[in-house]
Parts: sequence; structure tokens; C-alpha cells
Amino acid sequence: MIYMFLANGMEEIEALCPLDIMRRAGLEVTTVGIGGREITGAHGITVKADIADLELNDASAQLIFLPGGMPGTLNLAASDTVKNAIDTALKNDSYIAAICAAPSILGDMGILRGKEAICYPGFEDRLTGAKISDKRVVLDGKIITAAGMGVALDMGLLIVEILCGKEAAAELRRAVIAD
Repeated sequence: MIYMFLANGMEEIEALCPLDIMRRAGLEVTTVGIGGREITGAHGITVKADIADLELNDASAQLIFLPGGMPGTLNLAASDTVKNAIDTALKNDSYIAAICAAPSILGDMGILRGKEAICYPGFEDRLTGAKISDKRVVLDGKIITAAGMGVALDMGLLIVEILCGKEAAAELRRAVIAD
């Protein structure tokens, strides 16, 4: 199971593109709306999450995904549900993926110390203790970070590669004409 946390003010493409790619690969992804099921992104696009945060009974997951955007990142950071899911992922040695401004949440929690990471330009000072990468998408151990909306597809494909294998990711890349 993958949990993708959605909050009002999220960057829509950073959530919906990886969500689409992961589901095309056959991965089970549940979207979790912070504060309710109806979430409106930073650009006025409203989506309906699979469940609301109060409906999440077990935060154990193979991977948790945090889209960025403003004020979506701030809303994720203020959520005890999100913090508990991150703590559970760390305890269970699960993957944590964050894109754009959302890696700042991991940085503020001290999770990026000694890790290579990337974020949206201007948030680097929030990646406390991280080695700032020049890559657009970075995997370091079980932490996946990405620079922003323009690499949402690449991030989704990397997650598919990690969880389903290189062949599945390459086939999906060809199917969506990503090259």
C-alpha cells in the first residue's frame, strides 16, 4: 500500500501525475485528504481523496508520498497524521517520497541529515543536514526527493522502478511516450 497525502494548496501535477503513473503500474495507492476528502490545489483544481485523514487507521505503508506546493506543504507539515505516517515509515524502513517544497518537511524533522536530496529552488536551507543534489530526482536509501512539477513524471517512474522493477518502469515510460 502507498499513501499519498493531499492538502489544500498542493501543487496538483506533483500529486496527480505520480498517482496516475503508480496506478498504471498496478500499485495500490490510497489518497488521504488532510482535513477532509475534498482538496483544492494551489491552482483551483479540486480533487476527491479516497479517504480523509481521520479515516486512516494504520499508517503502515510501503511508501508515503508528499506532494509540494504552497500552502499545501505547510498544511502537510501541520498535520499530525502526516507526521505519524512519516514516523511509521521510518520505523518500518518504508520509502518516503517528497517533491518540490515538501522535502522541507523531512528536513525540518531531521530526516535528511547525511542524505543527498533536492527540492524546489529556494527551499534548500530547509533541508537540514542534507547534501544538496544537482539531480532533478534523487534516491538516497529509502528517501526519494524531487525538484518540482517538471519532474513529477520522472519521480513517478522512479517509484515504479523501485517497487515494480526496471522493466516495468521502462515499459510504462514507452507507453506514455516519456522519451
